[in-house]
Amino acid sequence: MHGALKGGLSAWLLAAAAAVSLCPAQPLPAGGDPAARAIQVTGQVSVLRDSYPWALKTGDAIQTRQVVITGADGFAIFQVSDGSRFEVYPNSRATFRNNPGNLRDLVDLWIGRVKVHIEKLGGQPNPNNVRTPTAVIAVRGTIFDVVVEDAEETTLVSVEEGLVAVQHALLPRGDPKLVGAGEYIRVYKNSPLARKGFDKGSALQTALRALSDAFGSLIYRSPGGGGRIPIPGSAGGGPTLPGDTQTTPPPPPPPPGDGGIAPPPPPPGN
Repeated sequence: MHGALKGGLSAWLLAAAAAVSLCPAQPLPAGGDPAARAIQVTGQVSVLRDSYPWALKTGDAIQTRQVVITGADGFAIFQVSDGSRFEVYPNSRATFRNNPGNLRDLVDLWIGRVKVHIEKLGGQPNPNNVRTPTAVIAVRGTIFDVVVEDAEETTLVSVEEGLVAVQHALLPRGDPKLVGAGEYIRVYKNSPLARKGFDKGSALQTALRALSDAFGSLIYRSPGGGGRIPIPGSAGGGPTLPGDTQTTPPPPPPPPGDGGIAPPPPPPGN
């Protein structure tokens, strides 16, 4: 009897653990968990659950292999247990820890822009990888931007602090290109690694901001090329995201008059 009870309890615990692993948004457990907590969320940010987007809020957690999608006004900062962070900019699509067997793989960016802050551990290097369809970026403690620019999946890597090693993800790999602070490199789908460039002033940061606004028609492509995934509440209509309690009411109709401008009041005495 005792053995049967023990076996039943074990089965229940396994079922409960499986249910927790499927939940798309939970508080981050303490200590070494592979989840990431959303420490800041603004605008439309969602996480895919059974290929359907659910609204993400500050304080929610995402689990390994979950896809984050941001709308035209969406922005989120996620933090992992070692203190490292990654920022997901508007009109982006990224998968958190797409390779659960290797916790060094932090995020896969499919389209859009992420900015990554890797914390050193006790002053020592903290190896992490960021992947795109065309590049593998290996880091050990640094701040850098990664942008997947267009339908050709060109990757732009720019380093603000520290050093990263960039390799081509598709072509035969040779020695990686080392990109340091103030430098950037573009990785083209069908070309060997290009030469590094140097950011002069704020020109590259201005370009990054412009690129963040240019991905709206591309973020709905699935990583495997399976076509568009509609996002409720996005441009083009549809209901708000499930779990979204911060809906914005429609603007009031324009006042009467020519061109939507109200006529001036009559002069005094009339």
